[in-house]
Amino acid sequence: MTLEFLYRQPVEIRFGTGSLASLGETLRSLGASRVVVVCDRFLRARTEELRQSVPEIAGVFSDVEENPQLSGVEAAVRLIRETNADAVVGIGGGSTMDTAKFAAAIARSDAEAIAYFCGERPFPMDRLPMIAVPTTAGTGSEVTQVSVISHGSEKKTINNPAFMPRCAIVDPMLTVSVPPRTTMNTGLDAMAHALEGYWSRNHQPISDLTAIEAVRLVLENLETAWRDGTDLKARENMSLAALLGGLSFALPKTAGSHACSYPLSERYHLPHGEACAFTLDSFVRINADERLEHLARAVGLPDTDALAERIRELKRLGGLRTKLSELGEFDLDAVCREAAAHPLMRNNPVPMDEAALRRMFTALQ
Repeated sequence: MTLEFLYRQPVEIRFGTGSLASLGETLRSLGASRVVVVCDRFLRARTEELRQSVPEIAGVFSDVEENPQLSGVEAAVRLIRETNADAVVGIGGGSTMDTAKFAAAIARSDAEAIAYFCGERPFPMDRLPMIAVPTTAGTGSEVTQVSVISHGSEKKTINNPAFMPRCAIVDPMLTVSVPPRTTMNTGLDAMAHALEGYWSRNHQPISDLTAIEAVRLVLENLETAWRDGTDLKARENMSLAALLGGLSFALPKTAGSHACSYPLSERYHLPHGEACAFTLDSFVRINADERLEHLARAVGLPDTDALAERIRELKRLGGLRTKLSELGEFDLDAVCREAAAHPLMRNNPVPMDEAALRRMFTALQ
């Protein structure tokens, strides 16, 4: 059998402590003269400080919700148009970057955002350049073409080239103030991205390599970053792990753990990273094969059982929920039905129907 694969990564990546200082230079290299910054309300003050060194900032949209809504995208688009911005900068976690990606993709169009959300219109070719600046070490959104947006109770993961950032500025200093619980949530999200990209049915050699390194970095640095957020080396390594995790799943896509995360987040309001981690160690055991044994040994563990147990230990250490009883009244039928039907479940190397998911969740009582 001959080896064939496609690898594409169009994002310019600027990584390093203090690299946020290159934002103005990056904007000028893109020919941008008026930009809108998208962030959450906690980062607004810090973003306003950027105006002193980045005079190109014409406006700041800071009403991003934890689970970003289409209404937020529409409000960001209005500000972009009012300021006549020619670029968008997303500074924050995954929710911020998802909003910024969507807004930049449609700001030059004359159609309503709902038309793109519902798939009634293809995303336009003419879109604003978007610069992604992550402030957490987890999502890897800075190097993917994915945006997760909700409209009312409907939550969609939209995968489209229109969402690919033009540039990613990854400055580990921005993660130093992230609290311990969020550090653990986002760190395990990075782990999930790497592992699921590795075992996805669509995996390929380059994503395999980035996945192995991402898992190694998480295992060696997440607990340290959780215990001491000022440990810059651990923060730097976790930022790199998140970036590599994003590269690991950008093309292969995620699989079972992410498919299960959606009903867990929507029904029981688990943060995204915690929702992915809830079943991650279970899927390590389910998907265990020769390839995964190779990964476990490559990251310094004896086998996949040790990998699953270490993930479980990290969840316990961070105070994340690990049992169904901790979620309240659990609707097993609904969660299994929704997870089995999610398109990402088709990427899992071991087929998982409702019956298989029921067995997996029942073991988490």
